[in-house]
Amino acid sequence: MFMLMEMRELCIHMYLLNNNHKNRRNGEIRFMIKIKNLIKKLIPDRVFISYQYKNRLGKKLNLKHPKTFDEKLQWLKLHDRNPLYTKLVDKYEVKKYIASIIGDEYVIPTIGVWDSFDEIDFSLLPRRFVLKCTHDSGSTIVIKDKENIDYLKLKSKMEWLLNNNYYLAYREWPYKNVKPRIIAEKYIEDEKDKELRDYKLYCFNGEPYRLLVITNRYKGEAYFDYFDMDYKHLELKNHWHPNACAIPHKPIKFEEMKNLARKLSCDIPHVRVDFYEANGQIYFGEMTFFAMGGYLILHPDQWEEEWGNKIVL
Repeated sequence: MFMLMEMRELCIHMYLLNNNHKNRRNGEIRFMIKIKNLIKKLIPDRVFISYQYKNRLGKKLNLKHPKTFDEKLQWLKLHDRNPLYTKLVDKYEVKKYIASIIGDEYVIPTIGVWDSFDEIDFSLLPRRFVLKCTHDSGSTIVIKDKENIDYLKLKSKMEWLLNNNYYLAYREWPYKNVKPRIIAEKYIEDEKDKELRDYKLYCFNGEPYRLLVITNRYKGEAYFDYFDMDYKHLELKNHWHPNACAIPHKPIKFEEMKNLARKLSCDIPHVRVDFYEANGQIYFGEMTFFAMGGYLILHPDQWEEEWGNKIVL
């Protein structure tokens, strides 16, 4: 037992080391990633989450009596493991679920789905499309002209993503058993804004509470702005992204978005339901249980406890 405890402590210490990979060769980087993932697998979820929380926020995680939003998200990682969540975070399988609940008119058309990069026949794809992995979050690659694709670079990136279990990064249990695949979707762009704006509704037990609007995502630094359900702009920021210089305009179909989010978040303690709006049409984006891996880190601090109060454990 003592040796096992020592091994765990060693693994945790190695994981927390801040390695600089900038000057290492690609083979060395891949080797270190494999070692890091192996170490992560050896660390129990509760231990990993506690150390990661302390490392990010500089304070001890209170799992016995969690109060803040980020604390309660860590508790949910460990205790709220509804099998349905695996389907809801799978970027391919969730489409069937969404169509059954709110209708397929809100689902972005799928062009193809593949188990590996080499299975993709790019000659059959349209000039513009979107690629992403089914088993993670944030891997979206927007292809505006396939004639300009660097296929070796794209292949390397997609294969690296396919070989990583996204669950290991933050212990987001819903991702643990999702089948790694690549999906291509129809490219969608708003004719007026020339971008696809994100509208993300934070829901608690089936009721939308706050809206996050993301702008400039694919043009440079992304801006994050938060609103209440009357579209009042809030003096609220997360730790990772600034507000936009100008308040983003209200989505045309904001009320419809809220109603759709209610249906999709019913009976779930907390989930973020994401939509896009383009040319007057709403499209479902994804469902996220742990924004920023469970470390949204809201500022000012009062928001952390206010949001935390919405989660009843």
